[in-house]
Amino acid sequence: MALLSAAVLATGCSKEQNATEQLEQAKTDTKAAAQDMKSYTFAQKGEFAAKMQGQLDALNKDFEQISAKIESSSDAVKAKARPELQGLRDQTAQMNKQLENVRNATESTWESVKATSQKSFDSLKNGFQKSRQWASEKIAP
Repeated sequence: MALLSAAVLATGCSKEQNATEQLEQAKTDTKAAAQDMKSYTFAQKGEFAAKMQGQLDALNKDFEQISAKIESSSDAVKAKARPELQGLRDQTAQMNKQLENVRNATESTWESVKATSQKSFDSLKNGFQKSRQWASEKIAP
């Protein structure tokens, strides 16, 4: 995720090429993370929660960078981006609740909680990827 953030802020590539490369890298990262998350057992619940927390922290850092970039742009871009950013804030709050569910999962609820967490996290990552791509297309580096 940190590499994707750096790519958004990097110069030297055309916006279209930069956005396309970011999207492809994000898709690859998402597939790898999803596959990795599926392999955690209940006994590895702590590791799973720590990994999700780390990924959520990285997304929050990306969110701050995207927000700062948008806030330094035109009023029209800000107005258009605010609802999207609020949606990401809401999804992040939901993901924090889901992460708490992971920490409190029992052996009998583990598979369900893990699947729901993966789905929520994938949705959040996709939202960030779309926002990152939109920002890179609308705002000059």
